[in-house]
Amino acid sequence: MARMTAAEAAIHVLRKEGIDVAFGVPGAAINPFYAAMRKVGGIDHLLARHVEGASHMAEGYTRTKAGNIGVCIGPPGPAGTDMITGLYSATADSIPILCITGQAPRAKLHKEDFQAVDIQAIAGPVTKWAVTVLEPAQVPRVFQQAFQLMRSSRPGPVLIDLPIDVQMTEIEFDPDTYEPLPAYKPSASRAQVEKAIAMLNEAERPLLVAGGGIINADASDLLTEFAELTGVPVIPTLMGWGTIPDDHPLMAGMVGLQTSHRYGNATLLASDFVMGIGNRWANRHTGNLETYTEGRKFVHVDIEPTQIGRIFGPDYGIVSDAKAALELFIEVASEMKAAGKLKDRSSWAEECQERKRTLLRKTHFDEVPVKPQRVYEEMNRVFGKNTRYVSTIGLSQIAGAQFLHTYKPRHWINCGQAGPLGWTIPAALGVCRADPDAQVVALSGDYDFQFMVEELAVGAQFKLPYIHVLVNNSYLGLIRQAQRGFDMDYCVQLSFENINCPEINDYGVDHVSVVEGLGCKALRVTRPDEIAPAFTRARELMAEHRVPVVVEIILERVTNIAMGTDLDGINEFEALAENQADAPTSISALT
Repeated sequence: MARMTAAEAAIHVLRKEGIDVAFGVPGAAINPFYAAMRKVGGIDHLLARHVEGASHMAEGYTRTKAGNIGVCIGPPGPAGTDMITGLYSATADSIPILCITGQAPRAKLHKEDFQAVDIQAIAGPVTKWAVTVLEPAQVPRVFQQAFQLMRSSRPGPVLIDLPIDVQMTEIEFDPDTYEPLPAYKPSASRAQVEKAIAMLNEAERPLLVAGGGIINADASDLLTEFAELTGVPVIPTLMGWGTIPDDHPLMAGMVGLQTSHRYGNATLLASDFVMGIGNRWANRHTGNLETYTEGRKFVHVDIEPTQIGRIFGPDYGIVSDAKAALELFIEVASEMKAAGKLKDRSSWAEECQERKRTLLRKTHFDEVPVKPQRVYEEMNRVFGKNTRYVSTIGLSQIAGAQFLHTYKPRHWINCGQAGPLGWTIPAALGVCRADPDAQVVALSGDYDFQFMVEELAVGAQFKLPYIHVLVNNSYLGLIRQAQRGFDMDYCVQLSFENINCPEINDYGVDHVSVVEGLGCKALRVTRPDEIAPAFTRARELMAEHRVPVVVEIILERVTNIAMGTDLDGINEFEALAENQADAPTSISALT
């Protein structure tokens, strides 16, 4: 046993749990924790410019690699409330992050002390556990339980609030004999899997819906193996995009009201059976439930018992970790195939591929100002299959999901359910820190970009290079498009005449000057034929200076991106590809 402060014991636990980096902002009531971090060593720290930014950096870090848990730290009061958006985002997408906040002394918690706030109560609804630790001797075990909770069942975030006097009190703790607690994950039974596969085998036109739970379980290879074994096409959700490569013959496209493919929606509507694994049946995926469910049976496999039946009652449900379920699915299906009991799905798979070849949206536009579809066409051409894309919300994210291509799990890193503006920059920095050798490409509209643009300074300070594609129409584009239903265009224009930058006309903010003022590099593009050379130049600048490089592309002010309120009623506002030559973003046309 050794005598140390409770804060020092917490640092030892973090190290034993595999933590070697944290994102945060120091302050008076959390300084004992920072002092312990400095004394014990082994944990790098990146200084955020905003505590919400630190929470999103932690998210990006977690989402990049299986087993990662991002840690963010902040002082009391506003720091904790600033982290709430990150905690909500992490909870919504089943992402484990650990938020640590300082707090006023225990004796003053009820006296409205400076920056004393009941963060445990505030954070409770958006975490798996939020706790203010009142006994110093409990600190190491609270941290131990936090990691067990974050890893068990449906993953999610935890907030630990530490009063300053608790941090500084000495306790007895032996870090040498500390061991992490085993995580709990439910597993499907053989009987459950046999029944689910029997239902699948009875169907004529079955589909697998692959959700983010497969990526969380690090089971994407198993999903692809199961699809290949059974011959059943796969529909990934937005959070499950990358579980199967976009160019795989059984990848049938994404389904939904916004982030979807024409061929994906058409295939879902043609199916008669759907097995969802690790997915939530999110409303942007299903649209109107009557349309989504009519004429087809459903099996739902999810790690959280209360997810099964939450949106609609499936014909059969299994509570299981995705990896455990898929391992057993493969075992049972292999036995059935060896016995000649699995149906041949080749004609159904080919039917799905025919839709994938023909039901395409046009991307090749030569207009000036640039049409956004052309941006994604050029991104597909320039950036390779190993690119990690990062995006959050807006028409840019929706169009990106419609037109970009993803080939590996954790290569589409997206804030799926919460969708907070400002998420993209700090999340991309977290991705860069988690995978320094990756080609990271972020995608933002101008409003998302402006929300937390100050975090670019973190990328400059700590040498976290990535390319940020900024599509600028000087509009809240998604909200403007939604306002069409109210026959208005109200309070959504970001344009103004910038007296310091007349060359951008009335597009308002001079993003190039802002980016350069934060220590990064920036390029501005106004013509379609300039996009690819700008991406190439951005790569060169990134390699030379080791800082984020922003490529701002001036778009036409108004473009309506395909979406609707029902899967069989998507509005295709722009021209459709009439043949393969008109669709250079189709996978077979990529080089």
